[in-house]
Amino acid sequence: MSLALLGVFSNSTAQEKEIELDPITITASLTPVSASKTGRNILIIKGDALQKLPVQSIDELLRYVPGVEVQSRGPMGAQGDITIRGGTFQQVLVILDGIRLNDPLTGHFNSYIPISPAEIDRIEILKGASSAIYGTEAVGGVVHIISKTFAAKKQSNGHKINAQLTAGDYGLFNTQAGISMHQENTTASVGVLTNNAKGQPLRGTKGYFNLTTISASIKQQLNENTSVAYRFGYDDRAFNAQNFYTTFLSDSATEAVVSRWHHFKLQYQKNKHRFSFDAGYKQADDVYRFRKAVSPNVNNSSLFQSLAIHDYTINDKSSITSGVQFISRKITSNDRGNHEVSNAGAFVVLNQKIGENLQLNPALRVDWNERSGWEIIPQLNASYRMESILFRGSLGRTTRDADFTERFNNYQRNPVPSGQRIGNPDLTSETSFSYEFGADYFITPSFKLSTTWFERFQDDLIDYVTTPYATMPRQVNLTPGGTYLLTSNINKVNTTGIETDVQYTHQFTDDHSLAGGLGFIWMRSRSSDTVPSLYVSNHARELINFNVIYRYKKLGFSVNGLYKNRRAQPIASPFVPISKDYFLLSTRVDLFLLKNKLAVFVQVDNIFNKRYSDLLGSVMPQRWVMGGVKVNL
Repeated sequence: MSLALLGVFSNSTAQEKEIELDPITITASLTPVSASKTGRNILIIKGDALQKLPVQSIDELLRYVPGVEVQSRGPMGAQGDITIRGGTFQQVLVILDGIRLNDPLTGHFNSYIPISPAEIDRIEILKGASSAIYGTEAVGGVVHIISKTFAAKKQSNGHKINAQLTAGDYGLFNTQAGISMHQENTTASVGVLTNNAKGQPLRGTKGYFNLTTISASIKQQLNENTSVAYRFGYDDRAFNAQNFYTTFLSDSATEAVVSRWHHFKLQYQKNKHRFSFDAGYKQADDVYRFRKAVSPNVNNSSLFQSLAIHDYTINDKSSITSGVQFISRKITSNDRGNHEVSNAGAFVVLNQKIGENLQLNPALRVDWNERSGWEIIPQLNASYRMESILFRGSLGRTTRDADFTERFNNYQRNPVPSGQRIGNPDLTSETSFSYEFGADYFITPSFKLSTTWFERFQDDLIDYVTTPYATMPRQVNLTPGGTYLLTSNINKVNTTGIETDVQYTHQFTDDHSLAGGLGFIWMRSRSSDTVPSLYVSNHARELINFNVIYRYKKLGFSVNGLYKNRRAQPIASPFVPISKDYFLLSTRVDLFLLKNKLAVFVQVDNIFNKRYSDLLGSVMPQRWVMGGVKVNL
C-alpha cells in the first residue's frame, strides 16, 4: 500500500494529527476499513493537492502517483489516458462518490471528471483486479474520487472559501475557486476550475485549450439515521486535437466535449445495518473535426446507472456487504451509428478477521451483459500484520466488454482513408486472471516502504492491430490497398511487474514541514500476436514518479518529476518523434504573505524544456512559466 502523494502536508498547526500512513478507505471493500486490512495496494491523495503541487488538473496530478501512468495527448486536462499496471486506458474504472464515470463512447474521455478540485475530499486509487465488486473495466485498477459533501460527517457550523488564479506563457489564465459550508444538518459546496491558453506553437497552428468544470452538491441529514445528497457537474472542454488520433500531416483537428452529470444518493444507518441507494445519469456531446474542410464527427452518449448496497455488521470481527447494480449505455453518432447496451450485476463481500493479525476479504460477483451473457467473477484478498510489517495478497478474475468506439469506429464514414482506426462489432469480451503479493514496512511513524509483485494473464484483450485491406473483415467503405488499425481480440497477453514506493512525511513545527514520495515500477507484457498492438506496446516498461514538498516559515517549495522508458511505438509519426524514454521535472515556489491565508507563487512546468510525445504525434508542451496568487479563508 503506497500513499506517496498523501505527502501533501497540512498547512495548519502542529497540534493537528500527522498524515496517517494507514488511513480509512472504502474503495477496496465498500466498507470503511483501515487500508492495512484490505489486502490491497491502495494510495490516497488529499483533495487540496492541486493547490500545493505544480499541477493544474486531476490527470496531471495522477501522473505523479506511483504505479499510475497517464499517457497525455494535451496539457492541463485537455486529454490524458489513465493506465495502471500496464493495462490499456479502457481497463481503469473511474468512479465518483461510489458510481462509475467511464464514458460509453470511448475510454479517452475517462479523465474528464465532472468535479472541481475545491470539492474533492480525497482520491483513493486501488491497483489491481477489482471486477468482483465493480464489474466491467476494473481490470488494472480503480480511481475513486470522494467529495467533501458526500463524505461529510458531523462537523461544526461554518464555511470555507479558497481561490487560486494563475497566469503565464502563451496566454495562460487558470482559475480554481470553491466555497463549502455546514449549517446544522446541511452540508453544501460549489466549485469551479478553468484552464485556458492560446497554446504553444504546433504544426501550422497553436495548441489552444479552453477547459471548464463547474460542480455543486448538497447533503441533508433528515434524521439521526437517514441522509440524502445530490450532485451536479458540468464539464466543457474545447481544444486543439492535432494528431491526437492520427499520424497524418493533414491532421489539423479540433475537438469539443461537453458533459453533464447528476447523482442522487440515499443513505440509512441503524444499529448493525447500513444501506445506500445511488442513481447516476451522464450525458456527453462530442464534436470532432479532422480539419475545416471535413464534416465533423458528432457523437452523443448517455450513461444511466443505479446501485443498491447493504452492509451488515455481524460482530466486531465480521461484516458482510452485498449489492445489486444496473447500467445502461447509449450513443447516437453520425460516424458510429445508434446503439444501446445494458448490463446488471449482483455481488457479495465478506470482511473477516481471524485471530489478531489475519484479515480475509473474499468476494463474488455474478454479471450479465446484453451482448456477452453471464460471467462469474471471484476475488480473494488477505492481509497479515506482524508488528511493523504488513503482508498482503490478492487474486481474482476480471472482465471487460468493448466500448462503442471499439465496435463501430468509422462504420458510417465513406470513404475511410488508409491509416485510420476501424471498429469491430464481432469483438468478444476480455477476461483475465490476476494475482499479487506484497509487503508494507512501517519503518517509523513518518516513514514507510512498500513493494508489490503482480501478474495478469489476459485472454481476448481488445486493442488496435495493424491490418492490411486484404484481410479486413469489412471492406465496403475502405480504400483498396490501404492499411488500417483494426480493433481486435488478441489471443493472450501476460503482464508481469513489480512496484516499490517510499513515503516520508513529518511536521517539525507549526511552519516547518517536509513530505515526499518516490515510486518505481518495472513491467513487461508479452503478447501471443506477432504484430504489436497500439496501446499494449506503449505502456511504460520502467516508470519512476516522485514529489517533494518543503515548507519553512513563509516559503514553500514543491517539485514533481517522472522518468518513463518504454518500447518504441510501432506506429510513429514521420514528423514528431515518439519518445522511447523521457524525464520531466516541474517545480513551484510559494511565498506566504498572510499565514496560510494568502500566498503568491511561481511555477515552471517541464523545466528542462523536454520535447516529447506520449501517443501518436500529439506534441506535449515544453517549458511553461506561470505564476499566481491563492487565498484560503
